[in-house]
Formats: sequence, C-alpha cells, structure tokens
Amino acid sequence: MRVVRLHRFGDIEGLELGWSPVGKPLMTVYFYRVGQLIIDSGQRHMQKEAVEFASSAPVRAILLTHHHEDHSGNAAALRRATGAPVFGHPVAAEKLRNGFRVLPYQCLVWGPAEPVIVEPLPEKVEAPGATVAPVHAPGHSKDLTVYIDTERGVLFSGDLYIADRIKFFRSDERIADQIKSLRRVLRLDFDMLLCAHRPQKTGGKTRLKAKLQFLEDFLGLVTRLHDQGLSERQIMHALPFKEQTGTLWLTTGNVGLRHMVRSSLATLTTP
Repeated sequence: MRVVRLHRFGDIEGLELGWSPVGKPLMTVYFYRVGQLIIDSGQRHMQKEAVEFASSAPVRAILLTHHHEDHSGNAAALRRATGAPVFGHPVAAEKLRNGFRVLPYQCLVWGPAEPVIVEPLPEKVEAPGATVAPVHAPGHSKDLTVYIDTERGVLFSGDLYIADRIKFFRSDERIADQIKSLRRVLRLDFDMLLCAHRPQKTGGKTRLKAKLQFLEDFLGLVTRLHDQGLSERQIMHALPFKEQTGTLWLTTGNVGLRHMVRSSLATLTTP
C-alpha cells in the first residue's frame, strides 16, 4: 500500500508518504517545502512521489534533519532532479558519503538511503521565500538538527518530538541528550511544530514541553528505582508500562523500552 497526501501549513507544503508491502504503513513520513527550501526527503520506497513533489517548483537547497533512512532516503535523487545541494550535520555527511548499513526491518519499512554528498550547514540558510537557522539537537541521533524559521514561528523538528510520550528508544538513543536538546529548543520562538511524523499546526511548544516532562519523569523514576537497589530487570517490571514485544521482535531488538531504561541508567555512571 502506498500513501501520498499533500498538506498545507500556511504557505508551507508537507508531503506525507507511507509504504507497506501488505496493509497500512506502520508509520508515515513527512517532508517539507518552505520557499525554495526542502527539509528532509522521505523514504526511498517512495522515491517517485518524492521527486515529483520536489521537482514541481524551484529548489535552492535540501536540508536534512539527520541521516536516518526515512529522512535521507531520497536526498540523492532530489539532488539529481533539482540540482540543489544537500546540507546537514557532519555526522550525516560521514554516514551518507558511502551509504550506511540498515537493519532488515529498516530496509523493509523505509528502504536504504542512497549515498550522497552532504555539505556543511551555514549559520543561516537563505533562499527565496524562506530563511531558517539550524540548531543541533542530539539525543535521538548524534546528528539530529532542527531548523527554526523565526519569521513564520515554525520549527522543523525532524524526530525531536514524534509524540508526547515515548515508550521505546532505539539502541543508540540517549535520554540525557534528548532532555538537554528539548530544553535548548524550547528557548526558541515558535508555535507551529512540523514534525516528520506527527506535525502540530499550533501549540508546538506545549507538545515539546509535554515530551520533556515525560522524559524527565521517566529518568527520575528509573533513578529512584535504581537507588532502591533494583536491577535492570526489576526496574522493567516496576514501570507503569511494559515492553512492546511486537516492536522488539520486528526490530530484532533494536527498538524497545529496555533501551530507555539502559540509557537512563547510563546517566547515573556518566561523569
């Protein structure tokens, strides 16, 4: 099944793409056009639709929030189609220079990202119709970068948000870094939150504050349980929500509640 939906957020366009070999997609992905800027590129399984969208108007630059395959999957194709350079964090540049390995579930759901040259980000990216500033916001990934459009009051947040309550992490996510990034980004001036999976037309800061509070509460709970002498396994059983075994099985252990717990415990031993 293929999902293609065009959304409008004022004068910003968002293309929502989803793909699944059977039934509804597990998760759709948005990428955006503001002025002559494209932010992210969608999953490679939906390359034809992504290229048609990007090619329908002039493009001055393609900005990546991070290297994950559902965000960078079509960056090379969009560069070929539009002639616009791709910009991103140095870690994204390193990952995408020769391509990177994806797990079987990532290949199935999104498709692998094609290698592409990623240019260093300037302090501001200016193009006809839009000016955005990149803000490094690690935690979900080392290279996660959000883009603030202060004139419109819009934050292009990549995967910084996703939802108010997160009940699983990838194995490489870091809760302490996410908390720091959320605090930093909440000092910016915006209301609209254009997330790559769950955009919020209004109340974007409220949504990010809710996620920050949830992560702070989760970290606090794990810390208290650890201080009571509980092991990792005992902490997992004591939490108010449980491991989603289907997610753990589908991702061959790469995504799960246990990674949130381990990341929280790691903060207790990190200098």
